[in-house]
Amino acid sequence: MSAPAATPRIVGLASYLPENRVPADYFREFADADSRTLTANPMFAPPAFRHHAAPTESNVELMCTAIDRLREQVGDAALQADVILSHSQLPDLPVVGCGGDVARRLGMHPSLVLDIHNGGCAAFLLMLQLARTMFAAGTARSALLLTATNAAGNVFTQDRVRNLPQAAIPGDGAAAALVVADPEAGGMTVRHVVLAQHSEYAGDMTAAVEPPRKYWEAGEGQLHVGFTEAKIAKVLARGNRLVPEVALAAAAAGGLTGPQVDHLVTNQPNRTFLRNWREALELPPERHPDTFDECGNLFAVGVPHTFATARGDGRIGAGENVVLAAFAHAGDFAAAALVGT
Repeated sequence: MSAPAATPRIVGLASYLPENRVPADYFREFADADSRTLTANPMFAPPAFRHHAAPTESNVELMCTAIDRLREQVGDAALQADVILSHSQLPDLPVVGCGGDVARRLGMHPSLVLDIHNGGCAAFLLMLQLARTMFAAGTARSALLLTATNAAGNVFTQDRVRNLPQAAIPGDGAAAALVVADPEAGGMTVRHVVLAQHSEYAGDMTAAVEPPRKYWEAGEGQLHVGFTEAKIAKVLARGNRLVPEVALAAAAAGGLTGPQVDHLVTNQPNRTFLRNWREALELPPERHPDTFDECGNLFAVGVPHTFATARGDGRIGAGENVVLAAFAHAGDFAAAALVGT
C-alpha cells in the first residue's frame, strides 16, 4: 500500500546512545555451553559493542535526551509540533506509552499523542506514513517522531537471561525527528511510503518464562523472547524476503531500481540480514550504512539512528535518494520509505 499524495519533509533528525558501552565479552562471561553453540547461528552472532541504559534511565528520559539533540538542529520548533508519535521497547509502564509523559515533562501541548506499539522495528516508517496521512487530511502540519528502547540494559541483563544467546544482540538508545508539511522547509522529502501487513505471522513472536506464567503474574522466572530452532528458521526466511520487497517497492514508486538507490538504511538485527538485504538491491556495503557492531539491534531506533549517523559523518550527502526499510517482530509488518535528501 502506498501512502497518500502528501510530501512531508524531515527537517531534523537526531539520536542518542547511553554512555554505558558494553563489549561482547560481558556476555561471554555468563554464556553456558548451549548458548555458545547457538551463537554460531546467524541470528545470534553478537555485535562487538552495544550501549545499555542505566536501571533508572526510562524510555521517556532517553526520548527527552534525543529531543535535546534535535533542538540543536531545529530549535523550539521541536516542542511546538502539532502531534507526537512515539514507540518504546518496552513501555515504561504496562499499557501506557511514552508520548504523553514526554509532552508533560517538556511543557508541550500537542493536539494529539499516538503511541505506536505494533510498529516494532519498522515503527519509524509507520510514523512517517501516519504523519503523511495527517498532513494530507489537513489535521496537522508538524509531527514529532520518537523511538526509544531500554530493554537491553534492563531485560537482557537479568541474571537468568544474560546467559542466553539472544541477550548479546540488543542495544539501547533513542531517536527524534521533526517532520513538517511545509514544502519550503528544506530538509529531506519523504517521497513515498510503502507498508506491508502480514497478520498471518502476528502470533509467532512469544514471551517465555520458566516456570510458565503470564507476564503480569508474580513468579520466579525472568521474562524474555521465546525462540526455538523452528522459529529462528522462519524469521530468517521472512526477513530475507520482506525487507527487499518493501525496499524495492518504495524505490520503484520513485522510478528507481535497486542499484539506482544511492543508499539503503535498514534496521540492524544481525550481519546476515544486512548482507542479504544489500545484495538483494545489488548495492555495495558502502551504500548500506551499518551500525550493528557499535550498537547491536536497536529495534525501532535502528533506522533513524543509522540514518542520522550516516548523515552526520558524511556517508549520506545532499541530493541523494535513500530508501529506509525494516520489518517487525517475526515478520507481521514491514515498511519502507523513499527519502530525497
